[in-house]
Order: sequence, then C-alpha cells, then structure tokens
Amino acid sequence: MTKPPLTLYLAAPRGFCAGVDRAIKIVEMAIEKWGAPVYVRHEIVHNKFVVDGLRDKGAVFVEELSECPDDRPVIFSAHGVPKSVPSAAQARNMIYVDATCPLVSKVHIEAQRHADAGLQIIMIGHAGHPETIGTMGQLPEGDVLLVETPEDVATVAVRDDARLAYVTQTTLSVDDTADIVAALQARFPAIIGPHKEDICYATTNRQEAVKAIAPKCDAMLVVGAPNSSNSKRLVEVGARAGCAYAQLVQRADDIDWRALEGIGSIGITAGASAPEVLINEVIDAFKARYDVTTDLVETAQENVEFKVPRVLRQPA
Repeated sequence: MTKPPLTLYLAAPRGFCAGVDRAIKIVEMAIEKWGAPVYVRHEIVHNKFVVDGLRDKGAVFVEELSECPDDRPVIFSAHGVPKSVPSAAQARNMIYVDATCPLVSKVHIEAQRHADAGLQIIMIGHAGHPETIGTMGQLPEGDVLLVETPEDVATVAVRDDARLAYVTQTTLSVDDTADIVAALQARFPAIIGPHKEDICYATTNRQEAVKAIAPKCDAMLVVGAPNSSNSKRLVEVGARAGCAYAQLVQRADDIDWRALEGIGSIGITAGASAPEVLINEVIDAFKARYDVTTDLVETAQENVEFKVPRVLRQPA
C-alpha cells in the first residue's frame, strides 16, 4: 500500500536553548564531581524525559529545600528561585549550585536595581510559575505586583503612579506581552521598562519560526511538556498565525492520528526544554505512515552558549 504524501515543515530554531543546555550540564557535572545522589530543587527544566534521564544518573528531584539532607549538594532549577532559598541553604552550610538561566538572572538583577532606585515593580507573568515565583521572591512581599492580562492592568493597585518599573517572565508570548505593556504604558505613562526586552532570545526565535510555518500547515505539533510555559505559548502562536490545528505532544505516542486524517502538511517544532531525540521520534512516526518531504524553515541561527558555574569547573 502506498503511503499518502506529506510535507513536513520543520521549524528552526526549535528545542533546547542555551539556558536549558547549561542547566542539564550542571546536574550531570555535579553528579560526576560529588557522586550520587545530588538533589535538585524543582524540575531542572520542564521536560519529563530529561528529568527521568537525570534521575537515572543519580539526581533526586524535590520541591522544597527542607526535603534535602544537609550533607548532599543541591541544585536550583533553571527557572530561578526566591532569595530566601540560597539564604536557607547557606544557613545550613549546604553545597549548592545555582542553575538559574543567566537571562532569568538578568531580570532578577533588573528588578533589584529598580527597587534600589525606589521604584515599585510590576511583573508580567503567569501566577504560580516557578520563574515568576523566583523573580517576585527577589524582593520583599508587596514590592512586586503581578499582572497576567491587559485586564489586570486596570485593577492593579500601586503605591505611586510616578515611581514604577516593569519586568517580564522570559517565556511569554511576544504578542500577548506587547498588549500588556501597551496597557501599562497607557495607565502609567511614567513606567520604566527594560533596556532590552526580558522575553529571551530563544522564546522569541521559536515563536518567529512558528509564525513562518503556521500559514503553510494543515496542522502543527509542538513537542514539549504541559507545564512548559514556552511550549504552550508556541501552540497559541501557531493557532493565532493561521494553523487550524495546533497541539502540544510530549512524545510520538501522544499524537492523535485520527485528528490528523486527510492532512497534506504538518508543522513540527519544540519548546526550549525538549530534546532533539523526542523531535526525531515524532518525525519518524510520520515517516512510518506517510511519504514525507521535509522542508526546513530557518528564521534565525543561534550560537549562544552559557558557561557553567566555576565550582563545577574546579576539581573536587
């Protein structure tokens, strides 16, 4: 039986970003240096396959520092942590390594700088997301106010309209954030924004690649985890850019083949914490069912690399 033809548009950039790469390397190097177990506070990155792989090597994932013993190293996830967490680790004389993405750390420094200048901060982000919790936790309670939508801007209660700054989570939708920033600037004309936007290069690049392929595709799959903010945003961006069917899948097993019946083209991309092996698994699943022609759509090239902390580059 001949396979039906299918054009597969493969987005580039896709998958791992420099911050995720660095965070995974930090856990692997820590296990190499200090032996297993090494504790990790919160999933190092939001991807089950990655987390399970590191667990097999000797990483123990916990939600709170209180679950870690004093005598084993602990690593803080790429999403960042409130200031209280390293303080608590220091108080217990623990060895700890901070795997916070440098682009998230940049937002933390920015928030602190604004606070030092006497400004109250408004954060654009998702309530409950570890990155939002980490950024808001850089300053005393009440110093950072959270808004999630343009509607939130209308009701946020600030101390002084004239002394405000805003920061954003690094993994948001570029377009949605622009709407919220516009609402902030309309209500608070004196509000100060970042020198360069906080949404990271990897999030922006992956969204631009999705916008480029979405109008050509009958359907689009984003390989990523359901708790990955940047992956979920890619699904939304794809739908908004004209793709009638955009879905998140963790693995090839999650593909709903019935929903894809009759398609002639598929777009495939992946969130910043999804490894290439899972993307290839999804592509192979299509090749098993279709006569696939692959079209790589590259909208940017990435050559960013972040160094691991010095403590891991020194011998034990």
